[in-house]
Amino acid sequence: MEPLKVVELFAGVGGFRIGLERASDRFRVVWSNQWEPGVKRQAASDVYKARFGADHHSNVDIALVPAKEIPAHDLLVGGFPCQDYSVARTLKQAAGLKGKKGVLWWEIHRILAERRPAYILLENVDRLLKSPIGQRGRDFAVMLASLADLGYVVEWRVINAADYGMPQRRRRVFFVAYHQRTGLGKAAGRSKDPAAWITEKGLIAEGFPCSPGKVGLSMIPLNGDLADISKKFNHARKGAKSPFSGAGVLIGRQAYTCAVLPEYDGPRITLGEVLLPSDQVPKEFFVPSRQVKDWKYFKGGKSERRVDRSNGFAYAYSEGAMAFPDPLDKPSRTIVTGEGGTSPSRFKHVVTTPEGRFRRLTPLELERLNMFPDGHTEGATDAKRAFFMGNALVTGVIERLGKALAERAK
Repeated sequence: MEPLKVVELFAGVGGFRIGLERASDRFRVVWSNQWEPGVKRQAASDVYKARFGADHHSNVDIALVPAKEIPAHDLLVGGFPCQDYSVARTLKQAAGLKGKKGVLWWEIHRILAERRPAYILLENVDRLLKSPIGQRGRDFAVMLASLADLGYVVEWRVINAADYGMPQRRRRVFFVAYHQRTGLGKAAGRSKDPAAWITEKGLIAEGFPCSPGKVGLSMIPLNGDLADISKKFNHARKGAKSPFSGAGVLIGRQAYTCAVLPEYDGPRITLGEVLLPSDQVPKEFFVPSRQVKDWKYFKGGKSERRVDRSNGFAYAYSEGAMAFPDPLDKPSRTIVTGEGGTSPSRFKHVVTTPEGRFRRLTPLELERLNMFPDGHTEGATDAKRAFFMGNALVTGVIERLGKALAERAK
């Protein structure tokens, strides 16, 4: 089959690229962009260039890149921050729209409007389906409607990588879009059974088999222009839940959504399986005995009185206990960006060695939990390497979606 030319936005250290290139030799990255605002050293971009080369890689603010300078491509991919995606009409032109926040989404939209690639694969935190707090689901509704207006059919699914045997419990929403001119787009448009498309016939269902959950199919019309949706979607009922469930498909301006359950009976990778032998772990990753009580405090349950130092206000604080140390016979908890550093923390991982010592996870082990190649982020500081993995995705998810797309993209 013909190669599928890929543009990778918000590339980080190349998680999408790793997953796609593992999935099929059809995928060829022709251009990538990684830019971290507010920092002098572009550490993630440096890692990307060290692993994949500097050719066709951009390290400037994507807002400064004209769409016409981005090569023609078949697939646009990227993971972008969850922000406020509200829009408003511009003052000069009533028909125009301007993003008030969520600038990075509108940069994606700008490129799609100019280039119209056949396929799109994007990733975000699962709370995107429920944001913002005061108007649950509005942001996702705006995004779906904007893609429909560009001619795309969209599938989405909240996927926990561990549900499919991967070594980290990491829930993210993935959405795959294909233009209505493609074979997939035409097939979805002809479908009379959106529930079957979500659970059986769609591209995500091929990569991640599932069965219907307890919440049945519902239909969500996305009427009006984007400014109307931004202003009115789920606005009438204060405190209403988002109408978007964890899976769905958008065909035209009609969104269909339901809950699904993962179906997987293959091998499962545990945290213990990715760990290095103790003699290969640098000494700075072992927890000093004097710090153990602090780690236990942060990990433990609490019900205590605290005082805000800024104003003297006293309040009751409580939180549940977390496992300490982390169990080795299960997938790991989600890696966070603050995983690095020696200071005790509630959210960092701590494991025990066969010798009974406590230690933190090394950058290489964090890479393995995201299914990156060993040493992929070498060259950066340990703290930066941990930060990269907290920002990254589990590449095995992209690999499975990539295999499904490579087989069905014509």
